[in-house]
Amino acid sequence: MLNYTTYIHPTSTQWVTFVHGAGGSSSIWYKQLRSFKAEYNILVLDLRGHGKSAMVLKDVVNSKYTFDVITADIVEVIDYLNIEKSHFVGISLGTILIRNLAEKHPNRVQSMILAGAIMKLNFRSQLLMKLGVIFKSVVPYILLYMFFAFIIMPRKNHKQSRILFVREAKKLCQKEFIRWFKLTSEINPLLRFFRANDIKIPTLYMMGEEDHLFLPSVQKLAKEHLLSQVFVVTKCGHVVNVEQPLVFNEKSIQFLGNLS
Repeated sequence: MLNYTTYIHPTSTQWVTFVHGAGGSSSIWYKQLRSFKAEYNILVLDLRGHGKSAMVLKDVVNSKYTFDVITADIVEVIDYLNIEKSHFVGISLGTILIRNLAEKHPNRVQSMILAGAIMKLNFRSQLLMKLGVIFKSVVPYILLYMFFAFIIMPRKNHKQSRILFVREAKKLCQKEFIRWFKLTSEINPLLRFFRANDIKIPTLYMMGEEDHLFLPSVQKLAKEHLLSQVFVVTKCGHVVNVEQPLVFNEKSIQFLGNLS
């Protein structure tokens, strides 16, 4: 089972589950914990091969990673903890996992807060993926990851996010990086399905105005899906919860409160 940590609220019956992105770990939510655990029960977890889950799953060297398999890892934890329903908060690739979980188990998802959401790959992001496929086995993964991080988060005010994600990515091994990178072959058809299917679960997209790869497609999608809304954070890039944590926390908790 994935490594996880819970924070139990003395009176609340509602849960918020945090899902990080590829190359990250549960530690990226450190700026959210104080605010959220004051209102809700909290579950943070490390995806397979990441954070402390790397030690638990290090011997699973031949398993094929798919979005369904990794989504099932998350469901295993909430089942184990007897969490019938949860709000889910994700960043970057974690938003794809949450959206996939909502498709597979809509009764388990109370709402979704999708930050730095990936809902469509534009030409530049698809070019990045193709370069990664070409070089993933010959270039040290950390150099590729640093390159990707700079393309996605290029500005000076994105530096903290780049440093955090690269630091966490260094805890992966080359084989683990390649297994995760192979997920890119699934992304386009999966995202196409997400865009076509309005799941009708309350969804808040939290996007930085400088998230040049992913913001335009999310803005278009939110107009087409009934219970979706976008909040654009000014002077902010891809990793909204790290770059603008006060805004992220305030708007997210306000969104959840309005659902009660």
